[in-house]
Amino acid sequence: MFILAIFTDFVYWLEANMLSCPSKKYLYIECPGCGLQRSFLALLKGDLMNSFLLYPATIPILAMIGFTALHLKCKFKTGATIILYLQMSIAIIMAVFYIYKILNHQIADYGKPYA
Repeated sequence: MFILAIFTDFVYWLEANMLSCPSKKYLYIECPGCGLQRSFLALLKGDLMNSFLLYPATIPILAMIGFTALHLKCKFKTGATIILYLQMSIAIIMAVFYIYKILNHQIADYGKPYA
């Protein structure tokens, strides 16, 4: 119970101390990484669908980080190649999601100051 309370407090602390995106703050345009923090927080809360909708590359990024750590420990024979393909896949996911936001006019918040 104590560990769950600490985890919950940590998630609330992360929510209260999220970093602001300089691109969105000063240019009122979202960058390709906008949504990653909110997606990660949704994932920590157990909301997998909302996490995916906020930023589809979050889970693959975390999977790549985990695999990279495992590869550094175990030295897989084709680990470097797998990491390369994971990086390319994540870049494609990020690009497709960003283009989707551009085409659906979800990228600019002109006239809406960002807090």
